[in-house]
Amino acid sequence: MSPSNQSIEARAQQVIPRGVSLTFPVYVERALNAELWDVEGRRYLDFASGIAVLNTGHRHPQVMAAAREQLERFTHTAFQVVPYESAIRLGERVAALVPGAFAKKVAFFSTGAEAIENAVKIARVATGRSAVIAFSGAFHGRTLMAAALTGKVSPYKRGFGPMPGEVYHAPFPTPLHGVSVEAALDGIERIFHSDVEPERVAAIVIEPVQGEGGFYPAPPELLRALRALCDTHRIVLVADEVQTGFGRTGRMFAMEHSGVAADLVTVAKSLSGGFPLSAVIGKAEIMDAPHPGGLGGTFAGNPVAIAAAHAVLDVLAAEKLSERSAALGQRLAAFLTAQQARVPQLAEVRGLGSMVAAEFLVPGTRAPDAAFAKRVQQRAREQGLLLLTCGVHANVIRFLYPLTIPEPHFEEGLAILGRALQP
Repeated sequence: MSPSNQSIEARAQQVIPRGVSLTFPVYVERALNAELWDVEGRRYLDFASGIAVLNTGHRHPQVMAAAREQLERFTHTAFQVVPYESAIRLGERVAALVPGAFAKKVAFFSTGAEAIENAVKIARVATGRSAVIAFSGAFHGRTLMAAALTGKVSPYKRGFGPMPGEVYHAPFPTPLHGVSVEAALDGIERIFHSDVEPERVAAIVIEPVQGEGGFYPAPPELLRALRALCDTHRIVLVADEVQTGFGRTGRMFAMEHSGVAADLVTVAKSLSGGFPLSAVIGKAEIMDAPHPGGLGGTFAGNPVAIAAAHAVLDVLAAEKLSERSAALGQRLAAFLTAQQARVPQLAEVRGLGSMVAAEFLVPGTRAPDAAFAKRVQQRAREQGLLLLTCGVHANVIRFLYPLTIPEPHFEEGLAILGRALQP
């Protein structure tokens, strides 16, 4: 007899520290594409995708086959000790996909936070500078430097200080809350005048679409202005594409919507279809700045994850998932927009491709309505749909279904969402 969710949860309370917050009180037993089943046999539609890791869905057959084949060859050598051709080939493929008409090099790691940490290290060595500018509402990871760059205190920074120094935050444009592109750029100028001169700034780090911060797209004019600013002051522009990459926004990378190429790009999540793999991709001369041995990691570029990533890139191309992402996102945005007339809390629908968000405010005010967002999430789960919240005030629902989701499951998810939105 299988254990129940309740019995496992009781055991979890005894062994898992409270700092590891479990979003849903259900324990998965198996999953396939956009569906998962818990230990009690209940089925759910997964519109969370392991926080944007499964653009190609749970257990895509090609990804699983590639991983199985690699398991029969070898599982670990430590790339910097005994390297393997598959990693070189993946580096070539990813470098060719990342925007920028310049020679690129690629360093593989294991997690998004690890990629961000190394991007900062690379930028500092390349420039001989130490300061870094990020944005309010940003999320870059949970390690200390990544948390310092993150523009949200709770739960990511609270009690974990002191944070690494020389990290500064400018406001991120959020038109719904009255923050313009001009205000964001003025914020950077204030940093230059009040906190640190531009000649000491190594990097500006930005998410082309904020993830945890609320799925706010960076306006193209902001990215163009940052590119010009970085060129003027010889600052490294870092695009954090950990959540936006590999088709999620309707393009392979979100920076493509702006026509701007960053100097360094960090990727992870959907790169490898559920296996832990990340990378920093960037201008060859910048990537070559660290001394030999300065970059690496025991599990960086794990060969099974590398094999899975090759299959992911094959699937993205063969199944035209960027195009499907754009089409599904348009349908979801239209569906949500149509709900606004009957859901006064639904203040804004936004996003790029299938990186769509619904933000809730208290009707008649500009106050965040986190309680309503939580209620929608709970109602959806009760009806078999898993959704994630986000935003500095946790008042945003974000949608991260697999881009491979079957048409009937997408329609089923919309139907459940409509019922969950009932005032």
